[in-house]
Amino acid sequence: MKKIAVVEKFFEAHHQQQIEAVAGKYGYTVDYYLDGVLPQARAGEYEIVYGMPDRTALKDMTQLKWFCASFAGVDRYVDEALYPHEGVLLTNSAGAYGVTIAEHIIMVTLMLLRRMPDFQDIVRRREWVQELPMRSIYGSRITVLGAGDIGTNFARRAKALGAAHICGVSRSGRNGDPAYDRMLPQQQLDQVLPETEILVMALPAVADTAGILSRERIALLPREAIVVNVGRGSAIDQDALMEALNAGRIAGAALDVVVPEPLPKEHPLWSTRNLLLTPHISGNMSLGYTCDRNLDMFCRDLDNYAAGRPLEHRVDRKRGY
Repeated sequence: MKKIAVVEKFFEAHHQQQIEAVAGKYGYTVDYYLDGVLPQARAGEYEIVYGMPDRTALKDMTQLKWFCASFAGVDRYVDEALYPHEGVLLTNSAGAYGVTIAEHIIMVTLMLLRRMPDFQDIVRRREWVQELPMRSIYGSRITVLGAGDIGTNFARRAKALGAAHICGVSRSGRNGDPAYDRMLPQQQLDQVLPETEILVMALPAVADTAGILSRERIALLPREAIVVNVGRGSAIDQDALMEALNAGRIAGAALDVVVPEPLPKEHPLWSTRNLLLTPHISGNMSLGYTCDRNLDMFCRDLDNYAAGRPLEHRVDRKRGY
């Protein structure tokens, strides 16, 4: 009997009906582990696993042919040594999270521009101060470092809010979406940083993104710049960023991803000036749309898998995405 294991927590009745309708066409049965844990005693039963299992459990999945991660960043799952044998297909769910993460970016960007952390402090002190200067997305110059699904969803929203100029930066330097006024390859990032008022980072954790926002590049940003990172914490020189924030050399930052995670209670990031921290929650299954989109993508690839067609969301382990 061909079997699929769903190792996820977001599943509702209509999700189960949808996956079973597709699986049933091809003779698969589906078992659900809605606590997010696939028992070791049963791990060897499944040809397909969908969800977010512990990476150390993969070795026990001796019949595994395809692992579909229900998340976008799979840097922790690309090592072939994690799997019971060579040739296990790996797919991710990049494309399901653009809406929810773009909304998070808009939220924290507006909080910084409109001085929400400062006003929260004022209100806690029970003071009535109205004179803090504010800024707007309207008329701003934005650089999106990582012009994929997440970055482009943000760029569209920022353009609708009246951003003056949006520059996308990607490996290829190509993206035809009309939200971008300009596109550059990563090698030309330094050219655009001095004119960037809002820098949004939505990068995967691969070799050429580690430390891409270095001390030298942070120094290129103007004093009014804010930095928002929703990709991976490894993309930023955190020490240099903290120094720049504490010295007022840039206006603010919002980090949903940091190094390490979870962040230790004694870490200096907690007390860094003009910094908004969130505990890696921008891309969670918090929106019904995200859950539905995630499952739609898996079901389309289940059709592809059963028909022997290439998987739409297959990950190149060497590239990491």
